[in-house]
Amino acid sequence: MTSRGKYRTWIEINAAALRHNIEQLRELTGKKTRFMAMVKSNAYGHGLVQVASQLANHKSQITNHKQIWFGVDSIVEALRLRRGGIANPILVLGFTLPARIGEATRENISLTVSNFDALNVIAKIKTPPRFHVKVDTGMHRQGFMPGEVPQALKIINKFNLKPQGVYTHFAVAKDVAYPTYTLDQFSKLKNAVKIFEKAGHKNFIKHAAATGGTMLFPETHLDMVRVGMGLYGYWPSQESKTQYSLTGNIRLSLEPVLQWKTVVAETKEMPAGSYVGYDLTERVNRDTKTAVLPIGYWHGYDRGLSSVGEVLIRGKRAKVLGRVSMDILVVDATGIKGVKTGDEVVLIGKQGNESVWADELSLKIGTTPYEFLTRINPLIKREFI
Repeated sequence: MTSRGKYRTWIEINAAALRHNIEQLRELTGKKTRFMAMVKSNAYGHGLVQVASQLANHKSQITNHKQIWFGVDSIVEALRLRRGGIANPILVLGFTLPARIGEATRENISLTVSNFDALNVIAKIKTPPRFHVKVDTGMHRQGFMPGEVPQALKIINKFNLKPQGVYTHFAVAKDVAYPTYTLDQFSKLKNAVKIFEKAGHKNFIKHAAATGGTMLFPETHLDMVRVGMGLYGYWPSQESKTQYSLTGNIRLSLEPVLQWKTVVAETKEMPAGSYVGYDLTERVNRDTKTAVLPIGYWHGYDRGLSSVGEVLIRGKRAKVLGRVSMDILVVDATGIKGVKTGDEVVLIGKQGNESVWADELSLKIGTTPYEFLTRINPLIKREFI
């Protein structure tokens, strides 16, 4: 039995689209570059273990590196992957509490070291975990500033530590029209790498490019790329989608992986002049048929979509009426013939000849697909199709 009929709302993950996207993106990187699939934040809303399980044994004819890396934010996510049977290399990109570093060693999980406090903690551990040193080249979040790298290396060498990797993160690689900042960041990383090499470190993994850098700055691919949003079928920005076509690179087609669905819980007829929802923010100016949907902002359908969002019923668009409530959404089904209780409704995805994707919805509320997708409630059932 499928999720329809068992759940009021559910998410379908298209395994073929996921495989298509990874092959498209791996073709950009060539044979020498490792591929890290970013599955942090519940795989951008797609399901942490489910997505990693689909990709763990994925083999490509395009690259020599058969084993995909996984990028997560926390040791909690990394351990969840290990419990889910994922044996692939995992890098924790976020902060790790000192009390949990031992778990990383036991489970063969690589950590990010981005400051002296973390470095000094690892230096005192009898069996330290594998770790990657992060350099702050201009994002100005985590990372050693370039001028701090020599001091960090003194500690690393004093305690005979061996970094598995050295990396940075670009602030604006989604826009190739303004390459100066990205290329300056890349130059600073290369300088840091030279310092590591002069200090006697060899064969560590160098990486910088996320999805934007992978697409638009091929010179930054280095030993590994970290791909997130592109893996799930979206461009990192509208600018990147437009500009990529001007780069002269291979044609790149991405397919959205996630569809979010619900059902019509009830319908009703309202006379012209009726108000809908909390705070009387919308009043219909005609006799209106509404469909009530059993989802709301608790499920991740943003309250900002009140009166502007659209869903698909019977292959046609139905506009959100009034406020998005915590657990209920009302849409205008006037003119959609035959709408009834139990009808399938598409919140994100395609139905018939119409589609509503996360980039459209995020644009309506002034955010990005990154935020919209990752805020979908992780308790909602996800299934691969």
